[in-house]
Amino acid sequence: MLPTPDMRHLTKEDYKHVYEPAEDTFIFLDALEEEAEELRRTKPRLCLEIGSGSGCVSAFVGNILGSSNCLYLCTDINENASRCTGRTGRQNNVSLDPVIASLAEPLNHRLQHFGGFDLILFNPPYVPTALEEADDAQGGHDIQGSWAGGLLGMDITNKVLSNLKNLLSRTGLFYLVAVKENDVPSVRRKVKDEQGLDSEIVLQRRAGRENLYVVKFFWPLTS
Repeated sequence: MLPTPDMRHLTKEDYKHVYEPAEDTFIFLDALEEEAEELRRTKPRLCLEIGSGSGCVSAFVGNILGSSNCLYLCTDINENASRCTGRTGRQNNVSLDPVIASLAEPLNHRLQHFGGFDLILFNPPYVPTALEEADDAQGGHDIQGSWAGGLLGMDITNKVLSNLKNLLSRTGLFYLVAVKENDVPSVRRKVKDEQGLDSEIVLQRRAGRENLYVVKFFWPLTS
């Protein structure tokens, strides 16, 4: 069993502005540990975590992959989160490259040069809220942007899903955290119909009032 990344360097003051690892984070870590063999087999060269927050998830993946040539890009709209991500990488001896950005937007124009990301990680703001609340949360560039998800909790997630086929390399894997209210079967069908990607549920768990899922998306195998 792999240890949870060391987060002792972050303080209560940090967590006033950055999402503190919680049950959704831990199910993500558990799912990625279950996928450890496949992650090592695919040998990703380019990893993207969207909304890295504290940096806990990317640091964990770095520990799974060990010594490798993988570049870990970690975007977050929250400047405090980007700083924490960099510190978490250093605390855990994983070289993380934080980028202050909304989702993957500033990276889109570069994708054609390297064929997409081999591994994408996304624990999105999935809590259903009014659309205006989600927009305000993103515009505030602070901790509220880590949970306010808009209609069905899918407003922010849909922005990524609609561009997934352009983000993901042909051998790439995309892992998404979701809750029951997001209508996971509908999400999987939509991604299949619109982006052409297959999917499977890696892990499902109830945590308090939330039914949490980690879903893996991937390109269909070709004969």
